[in-house]
Amino acid sequence: MPATPPDIILCTLNARYIHASLGLRYLLANMGDLTSRTVLREFTIHRQPQELADELLALQPRIIGLGVYIWNVTETTELVRLLKQVRPDVKIVLGGPEVSHEWESQEIVQRADHLITGWGDISFPALCQSLLHGPRPLMKVIVGVQPDLADIALPYDQYTDADLAHRLLYVEASRGCPFTCEFCLSSLDKTARAFPLDAFLAAMDSLYQRGARNFKFVDRTFNLKVDTSVRILQFFLERLSDDLFLHFEVIPDHLPARLKELLVQFPPGVLQLEVGIQTFDGEVQQRISRRQDNDKTAANLAWLMQHTHAHLHTDLIFGLPGETLQRFADGFDRLHALRPHEIQLGLLKRLRGTPIARHTQAWGMHYAAEPPYTVLQTSAVDATTVQRFTRLARYWDLVANSGRFTATLGLLLQGPSAFAAFLAWSDWLWQTTGKTHGLTPEDLVDALFAYLTNARGVAPDMARSPLLADYVASGARAMPQCLHGVLPHRPALPRTRLRAQRQDRHAQLSADAAPLVITA
Repeated sequence: MPATPPDIILCTLNARYIHASLGLRYLLANMGDLTSRTVLREFTIHRQPQELADELLALQPRIIGLGVYIWNVTETTELVRLLKQVRPDVKIVLGGPEVSHEWESQEIVQRADHLITGWGDISFPALCQSLLHGPRPLMKVIVGVQPDLADIALPYDQYTDADLAHRLLYVEASRGCPFTCEFCLSSLDKTARAFPLDAFLAAMDSLYQRGARNFKFVDRTFNLKVDTSVRILQFFLERLSDDLFLHFEVIPDHLPARLKELLVQFPPGVLQLEVGIQTFDGEVQQRISRRQDNDKTAANLAWLMQHTHAHLHTDLIFGLPGETLQRFADGFDRLHALRPHEIQLGLLKRLRGTPIARHTQAWGMHYAAEPPYTVLQTSAVDATTVQRFTRLARYWDLVANSGRFTATLGLLLQGPSAFAAFLAWSDWLWQTTGKTHGLTPEDLVDALFAYLTNARGVAPDMARSPLLADYVASGARAMPQCLHGVLPHRPALPRTRLRAQRQDRHAQLSADAAPLVITA
């Protein structure tokens, strides 16, 4: 506890400890003369709200600012209830995307004292000044002021040495997006704004000199402005190291020669590119105002796979207005044929404030009432099909995206349609086990063997061979039943090595999670 109790606490509930809130650090960096009276406290959604309330109130704050997101709104609502129950005098200020739109009926907003919608970098410190020194604000809901990015203090000095050592570091060279994809909150921005590049790169150099090696850019369109992208890539090429890791989200149909010249220079293990395909269906793209040249997208993905060492993480969304299961399958097969390293399969979510809501009646869109507001059915896919896809997406993560079954996938997905082949396996696994969670790698090895040999008629030796290769390569130490008598002798690994492997896998998965960025 600080020697003097802080007046202001900046707080949020992250999905995992490994994430570090960029938004809170922006607020802290811009508190001005209130900086010394402000502390930052991050928790995870897995902590009990009562514990968090007790810990926050023990600091005796006068103001608590809470970042609210789709993944933490339920837990944060309960936290606000507990805080107000014990200390109704403490001013609760909310911000973040989940409460910046359609907030009128939200319980969490009703319980809080103030809400800042949109950008909070300047508006939150100003509100705190008014609450502490007057005049008292007259309005509960305050529309955040959107300043020039040059007027915002950069947050990167607020990352601690512990953050650098143990957590993902989120950074952004720009905010906003010029595209209008209706499922995305960034479609409301209309444009992308860049931070002054010299100041940004100086901040990145400072982080690098302090030991940072893991940089996850949250820019929606990293390769929108080629001159900026080139300078950032050159900056990191000059600082290549064995442990450097960079993550960028890129526009799939925009890959000029100047970027290609730099991308080919990065060695294996350094570069991860997140490529949001979402759909290859031209009619659906037009319906949701998504501008994407599908032929250029496919050509660029093929080039990246053939000529660079970048790890390609691609995304598809199921449940878009008017897209049937078969048309989604066609898009999946087109993407899979390009062999990206990962295909992330997601269900459409109706995020608060997004224009996708305009299709609700025309296309029979039904969404869950509670976060994360996933689609339940549409006029093109019924509820049973959505549930079937949800299971498939879970199994795809376990079998394909896990990287544990590289050799076996080639056998499993044989046929005219990779999607149809995996859907058949998914249906069989569900009917056989009734489980989507709690399946160990050994369970999956045995299930794949049973499916390939019994349902697909593959000879046992042909099915066992890729499973054996995959299991040995994974480093797993148990004994699937189908591999009894064929696994080579493997000396037990030291416990410290086992722990390191688990941490490596956790970091790999976490690197693909949604960034925890707040603007208020």
